[in-house]
Amino acid sequence: MHCLYYQAKVNVPYTWFIGGVFRNEDNLVFERTLENSPDTLEFFVPEGQEEEFLHIVQYLVAQGYIFSYEKLPNRIIET
Repeated sequence: MHCLYYQAKVNVPYTWFIGGVFRNEDNLVFERTLENSPDTLEFFVPEGQEEEFLHIVQYLVAQGYIFSYEKLPNRIIET
């Protein structure tokens, strides 16, 4: 099983808060800062948890913690 992949542009001072929100949700996703880009978080989302992930992300966007996000091909999967 492979995870879905999202990237988000974030309000950098709140990077740790955003990670904490997802860890508080029973580690809903794995997130990390994209190397060499501190304003970009990448999220690895299990397929069955995409709806819950999107609900939280949309809330974080509405609150100004995340500026934008997009679903992309998983960059970790070898093609």
